[in-house]
Amino acid sequence: MAGERIERRLAAVLAADVAGYSRLMHKDEEATHTKLASLLADDVLPAIAEHRGRIVKNTGDGFLAEFPSAVEAVRAALQFQTRTKELSTGEVEDRRIVFRVGVNIGDVIVEAHDIFGDGVNIAARLESIAQPGGICISSFAYDQVRGKVAAEFVDLGEQNLKNIDRPVRTYAAKLKDGAVSAPDPWSKKPLPLPDKPSIAVLPFENMLGDPGQEYFTDGMVEDIITALSRFKSLFVIARNSTFVYKGRSVDIKLVGRELGVRYVLEGSVRKAAGRIRITGQLIDAVAGSHLWADKFDDRVDGDNIFDLQDGLVARVVGAIAPRIEQAEIERAKQKSTISLDAYDLYLRGLSSWNRWTKVDNDQALKLFYAAIDRDPEFSTPYGLAISCYIMDRSSHWSNYQDKTEIARLIHRARDIGMDDPIALCWAAHAMAMFFGENDEAISLVTRATELDTNLAIAWARAGWINAYAGDAGRAIDSVHRAIRLNPLDPRIFLAYSAMAFAHFIGRREAEAIEWAIKALQLKPDWPPALRVIAASNAVLGFYNEAQTSVAKLYALIPDERISTGLVNYLKRQQDKEHYSNALRTAGLRE
Repeated sequence: MAGERIERRLAAVLAADVAGYSRLMHKDEEATHTKLASLLADDVLPAIAEHRGRIVKNTGDGFLAEFPSAVEAVRAALQFQTRTKELSTGEVEDRRIVFRVGVNIGDVIVEAHDIFGDGVNIAARLESIAQPGGICISSFAYDQVRGKVAAEFVDLGEQNLKNIDRPVRTYAAKLKDGAVSAPDPWSKKPLPLPDKPSIAVLPFENMLGDPGQEYFTDGMVEDIITALSRFKSLFVIARNSTFVYKGRSVDIKLVGRELGVRYVLEGSVRKAAGRIRITGQLIDAVAGSHLWADKFDDRVDGDNIFDLQDGLVARVVGAIAPRIEQAEIERAKQKSTISLDAYDLYLRGLSSWNRWTKVDNDQALKLFYAAIDRDPEFSTPYGLAISCYIMDRSSHWSNYQDKTEIARLIHRARDIGMDDPIALCWAAHAMAMFFGENDEAISLVTRATELDTNLAIAWARAGWINAYAGDAGRAIDSVHRAIRLNPLDPRIFLAYSAMAFAHFIGRREAEAIEWAIKALQLKPDWPPALRVIAASNAVLGFYNEAQTSVAKLYALIPDERISTGLVNYLKRQQDKEHYSNALRTAGLRE
């Protein structure tokens, strides 16, 4: 036997079984057996024989057949499936006998009463995913039968089949005369939407002009999915489910129903004149409306393709995440207040928080506390509540901040939110700002940026904290990354003022003034920016300009706190005597 030659040949393999066979046998064993035997003898076997096939073996609830070509196999399947449908018309649904069929073409090992190999296994797995009354065929079979059989085919994309180590592109057959051989694969009951924002990232169209660059396009999408998955507030569909749609023209609403998501991101990647360009659009799959569209490009330089990929991914994610957040805020505002849950309260808090006035900041704080009361284990509202105290202090809206309460929020955010970058970054900022615990703050904000490398707000907090700690270079790099990730942020004046402060700490007073002016252009009378201008001008010896900014600060904050704030800024410098002289010359008190 050891020297016996194994017979192999290329064959079209058809696998079929009866859908719901166990249920049918349970209801009426004899009737089911008799009906199936009659159907096989009168209709199935003649169709197989007519198309030069043979039954290799019966499997109890189905059979395995072999054909000389994929065309003959599919024609036989269409014939007996159509006949079975005709015979079952008018029968009670739970007593009908209908087949599921899978067809594949491949190399098989042949024995007297059986065939083996991947070609057989794939056919059997295709049969298992076919709809009752349907036919699923592999791309290998589809390439042979396209245009040669009386059926249309629906592209189901790549399917991950059980015990098959690679995805198999799959097609479902439909009869051209209108009789459905495979029920519409998109007619399944829609999956329910999750209880938080949900998104699917479809495979991007590769327009690079080189199929060999497909890895770059696919890698880009996989990285976007991975980056979005780091957002604790998002439900992100895994890559294997979205890549089913690769190479297909799809209806976004149907994709949303199939995957159970509200938002879908689609796009393309192209190259021209030494540049890579990504075009993306974010769509509300429920409403069918476009929420955002943009393009990002960068120059391809030598071997920097993966660095380029990382940079483009960061920009795409940094752009779409705020759009999803804003869309969810608008949805929450339309809900009845009776039905609000913790997440809705959090979103309404964000809506007030974004308006940046004392009244809105107070309202946001109340809503964040309400979200905490509704769900004490929801960590993000703790971080945003902390941010309200930070903004209150930065804007000098109140004379007093309850440090005991701030400390409680910090510890709670840290205890339950070690995987929540939003909670961590705000807790870290407050640690440094209110309590001077710079080392622990740096540790927390570093974790936040590691959890979500594309969270602009975390990088901005990292900028402030590193500046408090005296590390101007790292502060500037962090804020620069925040601005790059979210260049259209309506609150970007905060990042500009952080950049101003970081340059001031780095003894780059002229640049500090430039960044502070940019912040004031967007938010006039913003105290942190005025404070940097006053202190920087004092250091540079421009005392009239310094006193002008001080006068504006006193008009905004008519008490002694402005002197304390400026002194604290200047004391962060190393040359104490020089900066003390600058203070006195500017008319400030220590």
